[in-house]
Amino acid sequence: MPRRRPARSATSDNRQPVPPDSVQMNLRSDRGQAVVTRIVPAARDLPPTCRFDIDVAVERLRDAVRPLPKAAMFQLADEGHTSLFEQLVACIISIRTYEEVTLPTARRLFSAAHTPAQMARLTPAEIDKLIGACTFHEPKAGQIHAIAQVALDQYAGALPPDRDAILKLPGIGPKCAALALGIATGQAGIGVDVHVHRITNRWGYVRARTPETTMAALEAVLPRLYWLEINRLLVPFGKHVCTGTAPRCSVCPLGDMCQKVGVTAHR
Repeated sequence: MPRRRPARSATSDNRQPVPPDSVQMNLRSDRGQAVVTRIVPAARDLPPTCRFDIDVAVERLRDAVRPLPKAAMFQLADEGHTSLFEQLVACIISIRTYEEVTLPTARRLFSAAHTPAQMARLTPAEIDKLIGACTFHEPKAGQIHAIAQVALDQYAGALPPDRDAILKLPGIGPKCAALALGIATGQAGIGVDVHVHRITNRWGYVRARTPETTMAALEAVLPRLYWLEINRLLVPFGKHVCTGTAPRCSVCPLGDMCQKVGVTAHR
């Protein structure tokens, strides 16, 4: 009776089985031909060597970002643009705009007008010309002019430090309200932009799908004394270290705590 051949196993042809939740990396030659397959654990499954400690993380981040350029709104505040109106205008300019563009654009506008009264004397077209380097400059110019007019018509030229009132202004969402109120008035608020959203979820500190849900999640776990500072720290850190693609994990000061959620390639 002929012997039955044993069932072929997953490794009988010298191929490794792909473990659950792992990444199969096909390395190719310069002609595009597959030459070797490597199985690596998914980054999110690499356990950190110690528990995430937000107090330690903040201390390390302060050192890490000290030599880096500051986030635009914080830099403008250091230059004297500390009013709630100026901070709101700067935040509007910054939306979908690189920091390197936001800063000189805001400076150019504020050199022409930096109070609601001065801004209202400009036409939207004149404002648009001054902020033309930023993205969506035409609708932003209309929003800036409208906010200046609201400040004059409803608040005697000075916007109130009231979150509900600020959120009613054209072009102002939760991020801008939190940042502007925090920088200008000291009110505690978490300004969640793309960097704060990406990095805090990458750490595994929160698990949220959108910036809005990340804000709510951070409000539940982040100590209140870090609410404003987290944006000041993570904007430069996200631009230069914990980048959107291929983050610089080899030089990250939080490498022993970060869970690297979603990271499949890094430097």
